[in-house]
Amino acid sequence: MAQRPTLRRLNSIQERVQSAVQEHRNIILDLLSRYVKQGRTILQPHHLLDELNNITEADKAAEIKDSAFGLLLLNCQEAMVLPPWVGFAVRPRPGTWEYLRINVEELTLEELSVSEYLGFKEQLVVGTDARDPFVLELDFGPFNANFPHMTRPSSIGHGVEFLNRHLSSKLFQTADGIEPLFQFLRMHSYRGQTLMLNDRITSLVRLRPQLVKVEEALRKLPENTLFADFAHKLQELGLEKGWGNTAGRVLETIGMLEDLLQAPDPDTLEKFLARIPMVFSVVVVSPHGYFGQDGVLGLPDTGGQVVYILDQVRALESEMLENLQLQGLDFIPKIVILTRLIPNAIGTTCNQRIEKVHGSQFSHILRIPFRNEGKVLKNWISRFDVYPYLEAYAQEAASEICADLSGPPDLIIGNYSDGNLVATLLCQHLGVTQCTIAHALEKTKYPDSDIYWKDFDEKYHFSCQFTADLIAMNHADFIITSTYQEIAGSAKTVGQYESHQAFTMPGLYRVVNGVNVFDPKFNIVSPGADMNVYYPFTEKDKRLTKLHPAIEDLLFGTEQTDEHIGVIKNDKPILFTMARLDRVKNLTGLVELYGKNKQLQELTNLVIVGGEINPAKSKDREEVKEIEKMHNAIKEYNLHNHFRWIRSQTNRIQNGELYRYIADAGGAFVQPALYEGFGLTVVEAMTCGLPTFATMHGGPAEIIQNGVSGFHIDPYHPDSVAEVLVSFFEKVKTDRKIWTKISEAALQRIYSSFTWKLYAERLMTLTRVYGFWKYVSNLHRRESRRYLEMFYTLKYRELVKTVPLSEDDEGPEVKTEKKASMGPSPDAALVGVPSPGSELKKAILHANNSH
Repeated sequence: MAQRPTLRRLNSIQERVQSAVQEHRNIILDLLSRYVKQGRTILQPHHLLDELNNITEADKAAEIKDSAFGLLLLNCQEAMVLPPWVGFAVRPRPGTWEYLRINVEELTLEELSVSEYLGFKEQLVVGTDARDPFVLELDFGPFNANFPHMTRPSSIGHGVEFLNRHLSSKLFQTADGIEPLFQFLRMHSYRGQTLMLNDRITSLVRLRPQLVKVEEALRKLPENTLFADFAHKLQELGLEKGWGNTAGRVLETIGMLEDLLQAPDPDTLEKFLARIPMVFSVVVVSPHGYFGQDGVLGLPDTGGQVVYILDQVRALESEMLENLQLQGLDFIPKIVILTRLIPNAIGTTCNQRIEKVHGSQFSHILRIPFRNEGKVLKNWISRFDVYPYLEAYAQEAASEICADLSGPPDLIIGNYSDGNLVATLLCQHLGVTQCTIAHALEKTKYPDSDIYWKDFDEKYHFSCQFTADLIAMNHADFIITSTYQEIAGSAKTVGQYESHQAFTMPGLYRVVNGVNVFDPKFNIVSPGADMNVYYPFTEKDKRLTKLHPAIEDLLFGTEQTDEHIGVIKNDKPILFTMARLDRVKNLTGLVELYGKNKQLQELTNLVIVGGEINPAKSKDREEVKEIEKMHNAIKEYNLHNHFRWIRSQTNRIQNGELYRYIADAGGAFVQPALYEGFGLTVVEAMTCGLPTFATMHGGPAEIIQNGVSGFHIDPYHPDSVAEVLVSFFEKVKTDRKIWTKISEAALQRIYSSFTWKLYAERLMTLTRVYGFWKYVSNLHRRESRRYLEMFYTLKYRELVKTVPLSEDDEGPEVKTEKKASMGPSPDAALVGVPSPGSELKKAILHANNSH
């Protein structure tokens, strides 16, 4: 059991709140009683504040809001009602939590530790008398106790800068502190070819005078002299390829190293490492869904992640090619997208083992099937059902990748829960640097899916997923997110990763310290949109006007089919949205708020692009429910003359022109998700110059500067959303410049912060910096990884056995109660115990890029 906090600050808050409770005893008693009478066991922030705002005596309400108790409610992210107690999880700032409970009958206050609060919360499920005193508690805190962490919320997501400053100050504080950097350079090689330094330089003492001689020789040459013309001279002095492609470039790189030798500086170190040839091959892992390049968008579990990865890979390849050229190397970079082969590919290319990535030179998709006892699964299965297959999949993938690349890759990037778990297994086995990208952590999308996990598990298997997420995020060398919101949310909302800091799944385990958002492994690297597809509507010479007839038929055609229903006229601006048709994307919520607001209907037409229209054509359980809700809303609000619902569109080229076509007529894009990890469609719409309204819960709140480059909306308050939309279109109706101002600001925002070029540069820099520190320090956190191996073997593997397997012969949706075959025994698994000295050997091999 974790100990009760003893911080004076917490005690001070407890005292202040207790004082406020006594001062406003009657009204706070009434307020607390209202919470109990709501009949809810878990209260969200809006439940708490709604009751606070309903206090009829205005003066009393103001006094309460200004008191310590009011501050507690304003910062409370969750309240537990368990009469006579009401428990509060208070978040005074991102990443910092405090827990307490108040007795409604006696108005006494108790401060709680994390463990005590979670135990209190568990009583909602197991009852007071069924509590287990020997609950499995997960606490990764002790493993990171001596590891540097940030303290300011504003620093979250800038991990590499903090890590560089902290470790540099320790590494370079003595005269010999630069020695690890010298050894790092000396051991560099790739495919048997020595890079950077050769055997003529055997010590740091020898390096300094040789650098001076190299400088003297190069200064006599024109800056644009090619490396080949002076390579022999440099080799005699101890320098090999990798410093640069011209005399000027080599001099710049040597100058950075000399600056580090004389006066070590973290910024110079980062710039220097960014020039070191360390990344020649990358594997990007994304097993679930239909991963293809054409005709897959809108299929189950297939959406923005596919677009993200394809754009990411093209940008990374371009960056790697540019880097290799500047480094003076003629190696060919390789990027492999590892995904699942689906024999029954329903017209897509997902049954092809190898497929070249369009728009790339050296990147391809490698598909490996899921197997059960050696038998290949032929059909698609839901992302929630893949867990029984991932371990065997990772084992097969390890050998396939090494054969494909003629050795291990230099970086493995995982995507989503399943891809990140596979990446963890691969990196553990191959000793490769691991990057994690969540895209979406389902725990945030499904409220109370932790405490009531048993209610969700038969359908979603969250016990497996949340466990996989914990393993992957703690095993990763670094984590990249698209926005700060993903990590630590905002002042009012909790971030995706932050939600994994402390939670409980009663009867399974209790997490008292799952992930620390102040950990320097977190970095914000924002993607962009493919600017060959998504570009401003004002670029008339690039416009695809030949697509306009097809777009006009899509929008204004009168035929009612499974492709599109509803009729609109080309007489009003279009309020437009495009997304998967699932509960979290909240497309049906947008239709409802539109249907209830006659003024919005008079000002705009609503166009929805998403999902299937005929429920019989959908294989996704959640989508079918949303389809039915959509049809009911259309009928209830009689929307046929104001509303157009178009089946999911998979042609990205046409979709790009669709954004621009809607912008031509003064329309706007709205993204109404209950929560959005990033918001790729938001970036696409803004890149096309379309004014955008997007959810304040998640990434879009960071992409958009509210009121400047777009607008934040709160989908939990649909009436307010409708008011914001009505206000905008009313103003634009009399002054078109308002529309233009938002459109232009949106484009400026994209160009400054959300392009794939910026993304690729940053990701490559992160890989090099973390690779260096992993080599010279304990950045790989071996103790933590051994703990994760045990957790994987003892808990995750057992959970996977509860997930039913797919029966191909009876169709992809039919399940059997047969339990998962986990393949080899634990000691043969990828996460098994490494041989003595193997970790060091792998780290050195990776640092050398020696395959």
